Amino acid sequence: MKKILLLLAMCLMFSACSQLGIQPWERGILAQEEMRLVSDPIAARLDDHIYFSKEASSGGASFGGGGCGCN
Repeated sequence: MKKILLLLAMCLMFSACSQLGIQPWERGILAQEEMRLVSDPIAARLDDHIYFSKEASSGGASFGGGGCGCN
């Protein structure tokens, strides 16, 4: 009896993640401008530049240099 319950619980756990993702009819809603993660791309780019300049690292963006100001 315990094995059957354990097997049933495992099947339920593994099937809980089977519907991840978006459906084709939901793509139109997610493509709207209000749904963007970054509302102002210029401000986001400036924030990234300031962050990586202060951290002395580059996160794969198209600029080089470190925190010291040298390129």
